Amino acid sequence: MNRSGSADMPLHYGYVPVWLAERMAKLGLAVIETIVMDYGKDKVLRRLSDPFWFQSLGAVMGMDWHSSGITTSVMGALKRAINPHSRDLGIYICGGKGKHSTKTPQELMAVCNSTGLNGDYLVKCSKLSAKVDNTAIQDGFQLYTHNFILSDTGKWTVVQQGMSDASSTARRYHWHSEQLTSFVEDPHTGIHGKNNGLILNMADKLADSSRAGVMQIAAEHPDRMLKEISHLVMPNHHDVKAKDVDLKRLGAVLWLAHEKQPKDFEELLLLQGLGPRTLQSLALVSEVIHGTPSRFKDPARFSFAHGGKDGHPFPVPIKVYDETIAVLQTAIHKAKLGNGEKNEAIKRLTNIAQAAEKNFTPNANFDKVIEKERNDSWKYNGRTVFGKAKPPVEHQLKLF
Repeated sequence: MNRSGSADMPLHYGYVPVWLAERMAKLGLAVIETIVMDYGKDKVLRRLSDPFWFQSLGAVMGMDWHSSGITTSVMGALKRAINPHSRDLGIYICGGKGKHSTKTPQELMAVCNSTGLNGDYLVKCSKLSAKVDNTAIQDGFQLYTHNFILSDTGKWTVVQQGMSDASSTARRYHWHSEQLTSFVEDPHTGIHGKNNGLILNMADKLADSSRAGVMQIAAEHPDRMLKEISHLVMPNHHDVKAKDVDLKRLGAVLWLAHEKQPKDFEELLLLQGLGPRTLQSLALVSEVIHGTPSRFKDPARFSFAHGGKDGHPFPVPIKVYDETIAVLQTAIHKAKLGNGEKNEAIKRLTNIAQAAEKNFTPNANFDKVIEKERNDSWKYNGRTVFGKAKPPVEHQLKLF
């Protein structure tokens, strides 16, 4: 199912520390490389055009699960990691935040010169998508980041974001070329968020008569567009609450990782040697790679893979993060050499967790789960933008 739309998030300022940015790039490359290897490059574009999947990817990378910073940080990490491998992957990322967004046309032309794609057309697509979201739709959000992701087949996805000083929120817009037939008549599958009153939307189908008088883009052959609307509105609260997570799905992952041992599952024999905490993270990463669109309705759940740089729901467990990356990189390397058993084992992780959900009844106290993660964080070299995690007070007292 192809999905596209937009997402509303609290506007956050801050930075991504180097220790996290480097790991985000490595994990992002491993995720994209695996998707290309297992499903093809077009699947990557479809995934990036899904606001729920995108938010889940950012959460599993250790970014703040609900904030506006996910957009620029994830796209920045992917661009740094993927573009050096673009010829092999067939995926190219152009644009970025601020001044980098203005370089999109030049970057697109450079890609097209090496691939033989129609650069003039793709530059036009880039400019029109930005014009629609910034000008034709006057919803109070001004674009400040624009990313144009394309494959060497000519298909593309746009991920761009605007901010509203009035509401202190950011709005991310997703586009996908696969079923786009017009830039001026319902090009999105949905633009949504909190209802702040009437807005001027010159890209609405009902604005056809007004649009004819003020816009000269009739040559784009307006036609029917996707009717499905994809909604994602992130809450203002910073901490992860039980209501933000599908407890049955999260509970099944925790049960798989911590209560059942890998030896109990024939399918997981190739992953023996991994500790339960890494298995927990790997199961969530596996779902980001192999899960279906309906599995990403609660992006906050994926923050239980590698926490968040702000400490919510818990500090980023560096040791676990590094081991997850290493397992994925090894699986990719072996698959390229013709031995895909480890890659298949990782793929089956999400299937096993989903199978466990069918008869699973959550009984763990959600707050206790987070408390345990925070208490154990120091064991995994937990870290946030505020510093390294420390042992609980009672543990420190035992040392004296």
